[in-house]
Amino acid sequence: MQSFIVEHHLGEVIDVYCGGPDIFNGKVAACADNVLTLEQNGKYTHIAIDKIIALWRS
Repeated sequence: MQSFIVEHHLGEVIDVYCGGPDIFNGKVAACADNVLTLEQNGKYTHIAIDKIIALWRS
């Protein structure tokens, strides 16, 4: 999943679904060490890749 995100989504704005009400949105700032980092309005969200169920372009 990490290489897929880096190759296809780095720098893009995406939505990330982690189950239940947990949907995160932001620009893919980094993806390393099994952690996805999203940036939105100067704030960063760090998501464990193994918790991601689905992601898509916003």
